Amino acid sequence: MRHHNSNRKFGRKSNQRRALMRSLAIALIGHEKIETTEAKAKELRKYVEKLITKGRKGDLATRRLLNSKLGSGGDLASKKIVEVLSKKYADRPGGYLRIIKKGERIGSDGAKMAIIEFV
Repeated sequence: MRHHNSNRKFGRKSNQRRALMRSLAIALIGHEKIETTEAKAKELRKYVEKLITKGRKGDLATRRLLNSKLGSGGDLASKKIVEVLSKKYADRPGGYLRIIKKGERIGSDGAKMAIIEFV
């Protein structure tokens, strides 16, 4: 049973899920808009909004925390969070991302697709 387990597993092991979220977060922060499946977008929203809220503080400890959450490829992304995005959303109490549902993917799986972007 999965009572009170709020995270989606995506059919992956924990290290693969962490890598998936990191790569999606880096892509979203870099491009500010990506297209992915609806389930991944909903999980990514939770992940990235927490990073932006933490990035508001802007001190060295926060930068190190963001680097650890985003991994080795997230240096530019963590810099962008602290210097650009956290200042852009400084007076906003949350809800930095928007999910727009697109419909089903054309192909073999027919997965529900969505666009996730910054507000």
